[in-house]
Amino acid sequence: MQHTPFSFRRLALDQGSLELTEEYIRRRAYQLYEQRGREDGHHLEDWYQAEAEVFGKASASVEDRNKQDARFAFTKSAA
Repeated sequence: MQHTPFSFRRLALDQGSLELTEEYIRRRAYQLYEQRGREDGHHLEDWYQAEAEVFGKASASVEDRNKQDARFAFTKSAA
């Protein structure tokens, strides 16, 4: 019998639940916060890193994520 190592990503995807996935991201982000010595001011970096780990993607910097998010911002069109 082969033992598969624990993986946040695998567990989140196996559960198939958005709520559970968000909870795993939240918990991992908090772990990162604690590993840094509970230093404030890095919540976005922690969240993005946790997201990347859960979804198995390379983590983007906060600046890169903000640029990506800005592309989807709604703007008021001229009437």
